[in-house]
Amino acid sequence: MSSDSTSTPAAKCPIDHSSLAKDKTMKAAAATVSSTGETANSAPLACPVDHAKSLTTLACKEPQLDPRNQMPVVPEQQATSGQDDTLSTARTISTIPRADRYQSAGESLCPALHEDNAGPSTQEDKDMWIYPSEQMFFNAMKRKNWRPEERDMKTVVPIHNAVNEMCWTHILEWEKMHKSTCSGPKLLKFEGKANQMTPRAWFRSLIGYQKPFDRHDWTVDRCGKSIRYVIDFYQGKKDPQNPHAPSFYLDVRPALTLESSWDRLRKFAGY
Repeated sequence: MSSDSTSTPAAKCPIDHSSLAKDKTMKAAAATVSSTGETANSAPLACPVDHAKSLTTLACKEPQLDPRNQMPVVPEQQATSGQDDTLSTARTISTIPRADRYQSAGESLCPALHEDNAGPSTQEDKDMWIYPSEQMFFNAMKRKNWRPEERDMKTVVPIHNAVNEMCWTHILEWEKMHKSTCSGPKLLKFEGKANQMTPRAWFRSLIGYQKPFDRHDWTVDRCGKSIRYVIDFYQGKKDPQNPHAPSFYLDVRPALTLESSWDRLRKFAGY
């Protein structure tokens, strides 16, 4: 075996001491940061990504929906692509008082949504629910992948408004039983549940009655107490004098609870 150093590589330590020294230095710096929360130049330790800004940007990519009616917080009054006719952007103020227990548009994550450009401008507007315009109604139907026709909006929107007024009138008939404790009920929110048949509607369909074509759940603010009402929408009888006029039958009642059971009994008895 040869011991000639010129032909054999010099022995080398397997540990890279220069790298180890750097690693120790970095660990020492990290320990200082973890104990003080600051680096050597006293700059606060912080994630380089602004997560708050990222969330805000994400929230602004899609139109924010009002939880009370599932309509965009900022009214969509612009014509959609492919729209041929100009639709009205005028809105009608309803007779339905609006409860204000939900956050306002100004509290939204999106910085572009403010009370002055997202909501009503007068005190009367703020006190009452406002129906969507023809353009808003058309855009909402498009958003739900329906195929609305511009020419139908002049008929559909007034019918929609009239049916909602009928719903509120029926609800007020029920609320009269509680006028001694609350003289001013207000509508807190409403939601459509067309694909969820109520037990009453299901039972009626079993014995031969027609099925409702729609269902809504309306939540009423009874002076601080939330009361849910269930509404089934049925096609009504046609008027022989005006067979083309739309006709509806509304089955409005409070959702079944212990308290509402007593209300239903009183209503049935005529009290």
